[in-house]
Amino acid sequence: MIKANELRNMTVDEIRLKIEALKKDLYNMRTEVKAGRIEKPHRIHQTRKDIARCETVIKEKVDAK
Repeated sequence: MIKANELRNMTVDEIRLKIEALKKDLYNMRTEVKAGRIEKPHRIHQTRKDIARCETVIKEKVDAK
C-alpha cells in the first residue's frame, strides 16, 4: 500500500509512471483470477485504491499550480 505522504514527495511524472505500473499489475491480477491461480485476491482491491490515491495526489498537485 502506498501512503499519500510518499506520493506527495514524488513528482507528477513519477506518479504517472507508478500509475502505469499499478495498472499493469491490476491487469495481470485480473487475468490470474480468470485462470483461477491468484493467491492473494485482496491485492486487487488494494491496487485499485493505490491507483485512486495516485490520481488524487496528481489532481491536488495540478490544482495547486
